[in-house]
Amino acid sequence: MKQFGKILNFELKYYLKNKVFVGVTIFLVLAIAVVMFFPRITAMFESGDGDATDVAQNLPVMLVKAEDPSQADMVEQAFSAAFSGYDVQVTVEEISAIKEQITTGKVECAFVMTGPASYTYYVDNLSMYDTNEAIANELLQQIYQMNALIGSGMTPEQAGEVMNVQITSKVEMLGKDQIQNFFYTYIMIFALYMVILLYGQMVATNVATEKSSRAMEVLITSAKPTSMMFGKVLASCIAGLVQLIAIFGTALLFYNLNHSYWGDNAIVDSIFNIPPELFVYMLVFFVLGFLIYAFLYGAVGSTASKLEDINTSVMPITRLFIIAFFVVMFSMTSGNVDNAIIKVCSYIPFTSPMAMFTRIAMSTVPWYEIAISIAILVGSTVGVGFIAAKIYRVGVLLYGTTPKIGAIIKAVWKA
Repeated sequence: MKQFGKILNFELKYYLKNKVFVGVTIFLVLAIAVVMFFPRITAMFESGDGDATDVAQNLPVMLVKAEDPSQADMVEQAFSAAFSGYDVQVTVEEISAIKEQITTGKVECAFVMTGPASYTYYVDNLSMYDTNEAIANELLQQIYQMNALIGSGMTPEQAGEVMNVQITSKVEMLGKDQIQNFFYTYIMIFALYMVILLYGQMVATNVATEKSSRAMEVLITSAKPTSMMFGKVLASCIAGLVQLIAIFGTALLFYNLNHSYWGDNAIVDSIFNIPPELFVYMLVFFVLGFLIYAFLYGAVGSTASKLEDINTSVMPITRLFIIAFFVVMFSMTSGNVDNAIIKVCSYIPFTSPMAMFTRIAMSTVPWYEIAISIAILVGSTVGVGFIAAKIYRVGVLLYGTTPKIGAIIKAVWKA
């Protein structure tokens, strides 16, 4: 235990004093602080004393030409209400003049009415995200229906009540709100993905570096392989958690300081209002998921014959993790987090940290399924840790060509 403590302390100091680690952490903390202060900074530069004319002058111009000039005022009023992001202006000019204004950039677009329910939409470059046609279709449909109701004998007031009937609804949620929980679930999954890839690679590289310098031959005789492997992996886990706590702690602090400037942003509010029990599950699956992959990276790193081979050696583990990541992300984006594939992945230790947490966050999972998943993951993590320590003990003493899997298994079995 004393050896383990010394190794853990030594490796942890290595991470926390590493200039790259400190520099990246400071950069990310500052970046998060700027993002959280962005609404306040934007509000400082916004002018609050401009009149309506100034605002209208900054809006893009939309021309509207009514089929019947006598209805110009009604058309302008309807389009102005529907297109609040435009300075809507009624025109009586010819089509050629309207086209010229659009191509020269004086006007952004134009609607020319050709009938009660038909029009021609003129625009220079049609954007991929242009929704003007859809808005105009809905607007003209409402106007046409209103006129039809009035023509059938209804008064304008009665027709207005029919067209604008208010629907009262109430949602009684018996499970989870997937929309609200999606964003912090995505952030947790993505954070786990990045941390495992980054720190797993660092663990493998550190082991391979020590092996190539022959320092491991001395260390392996003075400390147990189990102590060395667990010390290295736990140190990297603690360093990763320290970095994440610094980043997300900064985000939470500055979000609370600027909460009023964010307004009623449902996405941001959902990210910073994680239920306490879900936060506990997040921490459990994050730590266990990190440890099991870090053990694998450390074991593979010890078998690399030279430092240049480390990327090739860890590729199978990286691919396994990437596949698990995309399976979970596909299930999240499809909205079906209880499909057969992700249910199976919830009990496989290499995929359960992401799969089971996603199910817990975005659906209703029985407690015994959660308990079984965590038990399998804990047992597998400890088992992989001890196997990794044996591989580490054998691998660091193997030089020359990269040993075959069969040779490693045989050597570990004898050890």
